[in-house]
Amino acid sequence: MESPKSLQEEYSPHSACFGCGPANEKGLRIRSFAKGDEVVAHWQPEPYHEAFPGVLNGGIIGTLLDCHANWAATYFLMQKQGLTKAPCVVTAYYNVKLKRPTPSQAPVYLVAKLKEFTKRGAIIQASLYSQEVLCATCEGLFVAVSADHPASARW
Repeated sequence: MESPKSLQEEYSPHSACFGCGPANEKGLRIRSFAKGDEVVAHWQPEPYHEAFPGVLNGGIIGTLLDCHANWAATYFLMQKQGLTKAPCVVTAYYNVKLKRPTPSQAPVYLVAKLKEFTKRGAIIQASLYSQEVLCATCEGLFVAVSADHPASARW
């Protein structure tokens, strides 16, 4: 049985984004899935993602949260607007709080929720867990861009 397609694989299969691009063989290749009123993902760190032995690098954590929250915003904007094609959404800002060291040997679980819609996009709250322990959080504004924006062609 074929596994279901992630939001990234369904709506942007040729994306080369380091964090979430299915076409980037050296990227993190996050796979985000809509699940009720959340968007979730599981991701397995490798030793080369470490800041030091046994602990995931903070920049990798930030990238995981940024890309996952971006796809949550894309999904929620699609739902709100009744779209069948994903709008090109980019990060306007995001703030990450590292709560505790994230072990690098265990999978991480990402969950993102819609906080509110804005005039231009969506504010998303996201969390990163390892072994059911909250390790990092993120809140950010993710906005849909018009066709004249440099990122618009990435889909």
